[in-house]
Amino acid sequence: MNDNNILGQVALGYSPFIDKSRAVTATRLTVFPLRPEATPDVAQLLHAVGSVWPADGGRVSLNVLNEGLLVELMKASPSPNLMIEVPSFMASDPANIESLQSLHKAGTTLLIKGRPVKEVPREVLHCFSYSIVDLAEDRRINEAPGAVPANVERSIRYVQAGVRTLVEMEGSFNRGAAAVLGWPIDDAISESQAKGKPPTTDMQVIVELIQRVDAQEPIERLEASLKRDPSLAFKLMRYINSPAFGLRVEISSFRHAIMMLGYQRLKRWLALLLSTAGKDVNMKPVMFAAVRRGLLMEELVRSSGDEEMRNEMFICGVFSLLDRMFKQPFSELLKTIPVPERVYQALVDNTGPYQPYFNVVQAVENESLFDFRSSAEALMLSVSEINRAVLTALTNASQIE
Repeated sequence: MNDNNILGQVALGYSPFIDKSRAVTATRLTVFPLRPEATPDVAQLLHAVGSVWPADGGRVSLNVLNEGLLVELMKASPSPNLMIEVPSFMASDPANIESLQSLHKAGTTLLIKGRPVKEVPREVLHCFSYSIVDLAEDRRINEAPGAVPANVERSIRYVQAGVRTLVEMEGSFNRGAAAVLGWPIDDAISESQAKGKPPTTDMQVIVELIQRVDAQEPIERLEASLKRDPSLAFKLMRYINSPAFGLRVEISSFRHAIMMLGYQRLKRWLALLLSTAGKDVNMKPVMFAAVRRGLLMEELVRSSGDEEMRNEMFICGVFSLLDRMFKQPFSELLKTIPVPERVYQALVDNTGPYQPYFNVVQAVENESLFDFRSSAEALMLSVSEINRAVLTALTNASQIE
């Protein structure tokens, strides 16, 4: 693809919609046109999104940060699983009434974003399923419980945006949010937490397996460890046989997996298993993030031809949130979980050759155009390369979940 393609004209970021059960129900895809004066081809945008979220797949909410492109999107015929975020100033503009009504009639879910400066026309108010209210602008925070809503947008269920911690997520749901939008992964982990609750049995089994695989112990010993938790064996087989892994034959047993994959490739899938093994319901969004981090970091170096680097980058990404899951700082946690030196540098010291790639991942998650550009320049990666990696990682993630 060249820079005339949509992936060379925009920067992409993503974040999850999380419901009250802490399940991720949809993904927001934020689209930043790199040249505000230009309007990228909306058909190409819909095609790119459709490759990740087909009509029968998961749901995606498009957050398009360009008025011209958004106007064109509102005139198009998007997939039924597509949601569109409409800024309040556009929702209030009578010129958009017909487009909004047509989208609603076609079954497109519409979300109004931001507090309206002027009243939203009654003809389109019913077209919006949700309002998106940023945490920093939520007036409910200072209101007494049971207060009567004071403005028209509160007649719509709302999604709380800008959520970064578990406390903020809990508070949003307690105030009545239907969902939260953001990454509740920024809780600080202190040294004093290192002696907190021990990891669950299944997590202990996976850590033991990683240690044994790292030491390249005989298959019989590895199988004995895995048999302590058959559900983990099933989950590991499901991961390895997923389309994202790309094997041409079905893996039928743990022994077969080792024979086909080898110890080093198997270790990356144990890393994924560890990052998704927690039982804490609040960790569901963290697991969601960890899977995508690993797949994205791997895709960023796909063209390098260095399989060892790709495997280590994958492990670096999926392990990058283990401190949240285990409630321990990495300096303590990685005393028991063996990782390659370059992964250790990135997770513990925030240094080393993988750190610049991790900066790209964080820029994409934070939906920050400035950070996206600066991290891309640091690695001399093109915008289209990063965007292709993002969409491929999101596709692969959907195939293993």
